[in-house]
Amino acid sequence: METALETEKQAAVSSAVEAAYTTAADDKCTEGQTLLAELCDQRAALYGIVSRLFLSEVDDELLAHMRSTPFPVHTGNESLDCGYALIVSYLSHTGDEAAHDLAIDYVRTFIGSENTAFSAAYPFESVYTSEKRLLMQEARDEVAAIFKAEGFTVVAGWRDPEDHIGLELSYMQMMSQWCAKVLREGREESARQLLEKQRNFMADHIISWVPMMLDDMREKTQTDFYRGLSFLTEGLLMTDAELLDDVLG
Repeated sequence: METALETEKQAAVSSAVEAAYTTAADDKCTEGQTLLAELCDQRAALYGIVSRLFLSEVDDELLAHMRSTPFPVHTGNESLDCGYALIVSYLSHTGDEAAHDLAIDYVRTFIGSENTAFSAAYPFESVYTSEKRLLMQEARDEVAAIFKAEGFTVVAGWRDPEDHIGLELSYMQMMSQWCAKVLREGREESARQLLEKQRNFMADHIISWVPMMLDDMREKTQTDFYRGLSFLTEGLLMTDAELLDDVLG
């Protein structure tokens, strides 16, 4: 677990990094900046829920929240629609046993029961980008350095490598939140810097391996919930990569 001093240091780093993006404000936020800020809020929200579903098993509280949440039906993206439909169908046809069943499927899908490099959809970039499918390789070091530079701190008590898909998506959530904030403050150049960093991170540390992991997810999982999560993630990355290219183009 983190000590109070470590937490204080991390907060100080995060504040210092955020300050780098919150200087030289323009007089006001334009209508276009407001609309883009709202888009960034939506991006952050979806990154947040998808990240959470990868980081750990689903508990009863989260299941109850998801059952009471209205999900989109027609987003314009086939993968997103498929993902939402599969998750909604699963939630509507299961009862009190769902959390237990999903915990079992989480282990089956992401941890595996065999001591091989191919027994699960291991949620780490290094596994998919290193020749021997090993943890703690170059990708992990690069991601850890980016997290440190941007003041992104992993969840308290985290003991796995930093190149976990849940953390990488959580990083995208944080950057989207910051982008929305500086846009509303009229800091267009700071927003552009944040969006460029997101696009670079997407290209270098997400698109390069996550599609392969999602294919493995569909092969390993036995529930429509995690099958739906694979399509939801695919749609999110597809639409967000296009959005970043359009905005920065």
